[in-house]
Amino acid sequence: MEFPFERPNEEWSRVSRAGLAGWLIFYGLFFLNAAVDADGFLFLDHANLAIHETGHPAFGIFDWHTLTMLGGTLMELLVPLGIGLYFWWMRQTTGVAFAAFWYFENFLYIAAYMGDARTLQLPLVNAQDVGDHDWNFLFSWWGILPYDRQIAGWTRTLGWTGMISAAVWLGWMQRSQQSAPRYLKPWKAARRGPIQYGDERAPAGSPKDVT
Repeated sequence: MEFPFERPNEEWSRVSRAGLAGWLIFYGLFFLNAAVDADGFLFLDHANLAIHETGHPAFGIFDWHTLTMLGGTLMELLVPLGIGLYFWWMRQTTGVAFAAFWYFENFLYIAAYMGDARTLQLPLVNAQDVGDHDWNFLFSWWGILPYDRQIAGWTRTLGWTGMISAAVWLGWMQRSQQSAPRYLKPWKAARRGPIQYGDERAPAGSPKDVT
């Protein structure tokens, strides 16, 4: 795919074995914490909560209550998605992996909120009544409130699948980079300039200028 302007780097940034080990330890500890956590609120969710609360007034400018209620969740997903696209453009391997990991981690947080749509046990920020619970309102509006637990389960499965896939992709990229040779970068090749026929650098069999 061609772009109207040049990407700073055409090659993906290389990941060292030590760097990969560090990231995999981080992801592994996070998976362990997520698996044993009882309340469904992980340390990344502090950032997710702040972004979520920002999404309500941000989408509230459209003066559509349904979109305002959904705006918190949309903002949670748009922020890591935007960061991931930036790292993809910059060809930052670990940045893309973490942004993807963060994006899908949000689904665990969203699933916990969805699963609370009928029980209403979670402590909410700025909630005054039942109508302030995002997913109680949304599921009721869409007529699927009785299925909140099932939908939460599917959402949680999607989150786990995506997080694990992000970690696997990082490992695959590091392995691919270690086995592949470092090819000459295009801009370095350009600096050499065109071959000047008639000197000692001309390859065998090339036509030479005769003057």
